[in-house]
Amino acid sequence: MRRFAALLMGLIVPLALLPATAATAAARDAIAWTPCPEDPAVECGTLAVPIDWSRPSSGTFTVGVARRKATDPAARIGALVLGAGGPGGSGVDLAITSPRMLSPELLRRFDVIGLDARGTNRSHPVVCSTALLGQAPNPIFTSQADFDAALAYNERLRDDCRARTGPLFDHVDSLSTAADLDAFRAALGEERLSFWGGSYGTLLGQLYAERYPHRVRAFVLDSTMDHSLGTRAFMDTEAWGAQDAFNEFVAWCERDSGCLQHGQDVRAFWRDLLARADRGELSIPGQPSARLTAFTLISAAVGHFYDPANWQPFSQLLADLSAGEAPASPAADTAQEVAPNPFQIFCLDYRLPVRNYREYAGHLRRLARIAPDMRYSSLSISPIVSCLGQPGPIPNPQHRLKVRTDTPVLVTNSLHDPATVHPWALGTSRQLGRSGRLLTYEGWGHITYGRGTCVTEAIDAYLISLTLPAPGTRCPAVPPAETRTFRAPVEPLPGTPGWSFPGPLG
Repeated sequence: MRRFAALLMGLIVPLALLPATAATAAARDAIAWTPCPEDPAVECGTLAVPIDWSRPSSGTFTVGVARRKATDPAARIGALVLGAGGPGGSGVDLAITSPRMLSPELLRRFDVIGLDARGTNRSHPVVCSTALLGQAPNPIFTSQADFDAALAYNERLRDDCRARTGPLFDHVDSLSTAADLDAFRAALGEERLSFWGGSYGTLLGQLYAERYPHRVRAFVLDSTMDHSLGTRAFMDTEAWGAQDAFNEFVAWCERDSGCLQHGQDVRAFWRDLLARADRGELSIPGQPSARLTAFTLISAAVGHFYDPANWQPFSQLLADLSAGEAPASPAADTAQEVAPNPFQIFCLDYRLPVRNYREYAGHLRRLARIAPDMRYSSLSISPIVSCLGQPGPIPNPQHRLKVRTDTPVLVTNSLHDPATVHPWALGTSRQLGRSGRLLTYEGWGHITYGRGTCVTEAIDAYLISLTLPAPGTRCPAVPPAETRTFRAPVEPLPGTPGWSFPGPLG
């Protein structure tokens, strides 16, 4: 099973209490821009920032940054930051590949910039033993012994990752990355920033807007996190989202002959596969001796539900698994001694404790009532299990947003998003109050930008001219063929070689 997170702690002083010059301390030296190897039209560089923003003199490291200059300098508005999801996505890669995602008008009017969050990619990535990461226990416990074994494993993994990564391991929270972003702004000489963040990248946008409201020009939170949720609310809403996405898949199967289960009882078909997985009767493709667990199967479903274009491939996967004919997956690369493990960022951003197996089992029973077909969402189980034993206090615990910006923040979300569920967008919008505006896409999938002209043009108009959609605006769903997203299709099965899940939340 792919490891979704490692753990850790670290206590920092709230950035709002630091001296006014601290956020620009790392920007005294200019960024040395050079053409990016992936695309010479984009400039890449590094920026030195403190490891610990509460003690800037304790040492520095460098974050990777990128800039694609506006194609029409005379019409340039400013800098547009692209905040990547995950955690573990690359803002630098988003800037490099932005023509595949953004409209030509945004590329014409903005310098498109990105930075890799601390602890990821080009910004001193957290690394851990590849062999140890591969020993992660099954996150569905059946006893206190299982619970205790997971605690012991998490402690071993924390120690390993910290030893291999160094002191930054304790300071990869998103609050610190927000300070890095402001140092990047200062180094660019920008007075204010525009921002588009997707999925986990919305947390960076929320924290930045909260702490630097005078630096906010126009901020889009696309498929937003809700950073106010506790353990129960986090698990319940994610389970609701998984069940809702499954319901939409079933509805598609009932109306579309492209579904291989069309005309069948899809829910019964799915329950039978889960029961066979519970009994150890399903094999991982290409690994006949390895059993496919129900958790892996549920994870595969959730991953496919990120985009309705994956409904047909998911239907094919179910048919192949039922017949014992699923294609073999490519071989995994296990030659490297260490592997990146950025998901411990989640453990520094969210405190979601579970005290013991009894409490854990109670959660599972409640989730099964919320999601009778899906049982639970792997997107809540995996990070919560991965953060068990997390030492406290953490540097960026949950809280209700207190954002007061001149221009309201635009929150957008699909009605049927299996990851950052629509109730999270409602909650975040309520917390923003007059400093927020919600735009709902009435379709499916994760990330709204590019899903038809209505939502895409609304985001463009806001970023370019600060024109907000009317309160309560809802954009109609469009067929998958009419969407333009930057997500690759999901394949193959999680837990098998070749699987690359987008992170706990995308």
